[in-house]
Amino acid sequence: MTNTVKQARIDLAAALRLAARYDFSEGVCNHFSYQLPGEEERFLINPHGIHWSLMRAGDMLLVDGEGNVLEGDHPLETTAFCIHSEVHRKHPRARCVLHTHMIWATALTSLQEGRLEPVTQNALRFIGDIAYDDDYNGVADSLDEGRRIAEGLGDKRIMFMANHGVMAVADTIAEAFDDLYYLERACQVQVLAMQTGRPMKYIGDNMGRDVHDNIRTFAADYAAKHFDALKQVLEREDPGFHD
Repeated sequence: MTNTVKQARIDLAAALRLAARYDFSEGVCNHFSYQLPGEEERFLINPHGIHWSLMRAGDMLLVDGEGNVLEGDHPLETTAFCIHSEVHRKHPRARCVLHTHMIWATALTSLQEGRLEPVTQNALRFIGDIAYDDDYNGVADSLDEGRRIAEGLGDKRIMFMANHGVMAVADTIAEAFDDLYYLERACQVQVLAMQTGRPMKYIGDNMGRDVHDNIRTFAADYAAKHFDALKQVLEREDPGFHD
């Protein structure tokens, strides 16, 4: 195993354990994947049936574009393959694909025309970067549905999947996880603000775009530092993800 693949396995396991800590996970459902550098048809993905809080680097499955498990001792979940294979195939920039049913973001996807509104600084990070799939089309257990989702993502890095959940894509695991983290925080604050029944205080378009562009200039560097810091916490409190 090359150092790059080994590190990708470790980082993916860390992301899954961190997601469980932040209550992004649901049962043993949902899936995180990472397409190996230079490999158009092979990617790592978490297996079905293992709780995210227990995920280890050695648990990651290596699968090809046809759904064959090349490495790994656990089953590959059908919807995981149908969604992730098609998103990786259509969007080379989406080397990392994280799909969750995390609570606060999913709450917004369950509203009629649910949108992340520009009412917090964290929300401004995502101005113009969210694709909204407003048509729930059942369980994504076919490649056709995976292709529909991939088409709907377009050039965005976040997707709101109506009545379902969300997806974050990026070139690195650190960037995708950073987006997932701040997306859930922004959604949580918005839902809490909505519950007061008082009018929300919107941030103007010009200011929103300025803040968005400012954050994006250092987003990759910040994400790497954020993810490294979170892994240090795991190293101290829950180091088993390396195995």
